[in-house]
Amino acid sequence: MNGVLNYYKPSGITSHDAVNIVRKIMNTKKVGHIGTLDPMACGVLPMLVGNATRISEYLIEHDKEYIAELTLGLRTDTYDKEGKPIAQSDVTVTSEQIVDVFKQFEGQIKQIPPMFSSKKINGKKLYELARMGKEIDRKPNIVDIKKLNIMNIIDNKKIIFRVKCSKGTYIRSLCDDIGMKIGTFGYMSFLQRVQVSNFKIENSINDDLLKDLKQKDTKKDFLIPIDKAIDYMDSINVNEEYFKKLCNGNSIPIKQRQNFIPNTNLRVYSNHIFVGIGQINIENNNAILKMKKVLLGDN
Repeated sequence: MNGVLNYYKPSGITSHDAVNIVRKIMNTKKVGHIGTLDPMACGVLPMLVGNATRISEYLIEHDKEYIAELTLGLRTDTYDKEGKPIAQSDVTVTSEQIVDVFKQFEGQIKQIPPMFSSKKINGKKLYELARMGKEIDRKPNIVDIKKLNIMNIIDNKKIIFRVKCSKGTYIRSLCDDIGMKIGTFGYMSFLQRVQVSNFKIENSINDDLLKDLKQKDTKKDFLIPIDKAIDYMDSINVNEEYFKKLCNGNSIPIKQRQNFIPNTNLRVYSNHIFVGIGQINIENNNAILKMKKVLLGDN
C-alpha cells in the first residue's frame, strides 16, 4: 500500500506513537509523518505510507493552520498547560488591548524557539538540555504569520484564535510572546491543527475508524494516491520514448510555458500514468525537463 493517510492524531500521544498505531493498522513498517505535533496537541498529522515516504520533502515546507487557546495570567516553562508554572500575574486586560496586540503579530515576525523543543543546537536537542535544567541562548527565526484571527475572548482571560503560519512556527512561543506583549503572562492551553498543505481536518481519519476496517483493500481506499497528494504541482505528460530518456538521467526538451519559473517541480506522467517528479529549467535558452524522483508503480 502506497499513499498518504490524512490522519487525525488524538491528544495524549506523541507523533511517533501515532506512526506506530498506523503501522500496526496498515500492516506495514514503512510509515512516516509530516510535521510533528506535541503530545497535548490534536489534529491533522498526514501519514506517508509505503513509497509515499519519498515525497515528504515536497509536503513538509507547506503552511500549516491551527486553532489554539491562549490562557492569560500564568507562564510555564514549556509555554503550554503541561509545563511547570514559573510566573504569575494578576494584571487585568481589556478585549481592546487583546485585539490590538494580536494585530501586531501578523506578518513576518522574529520568534525564539522554546527550550522545550526538538530543535538542535550544536548537535543537542533543546528539550534534552532543558530537562537538565540548562538554558542556552537561541537565535530568533523569521516566521510568517499569514492569518491571525481571534475567534472568541472569554472573560478577557482565555482567547481562542485561528492562525495560518509558515513552517517552523511554534504556536506555544506565539502564545508566550502575545501574553508578554499584552503586559501579563500567557500559555497555550489547547492546540488543534486543522490543515497541512491540502490535508484538512474535515477529511481526516481517526484510528478508531481504521481499526474497524478488516479488509486491506478497504484500508487502501483511505490512502490518497501519491500524485494527488502533490497536486499543487503542475503536470506534464510525455511519451514512452522521452520517459525512457528521463529514467536514464537524460533531460528532454519541452515547450516553454507561460509564467515559466526555473527550478519548478512538475508531476510527470507517461501515457497518462504517474511516473514521478521532474524539474524544468533553462539550458542554452531552451526549456528542458529532468527527472528528480522516479515513482513509477508507487501508486
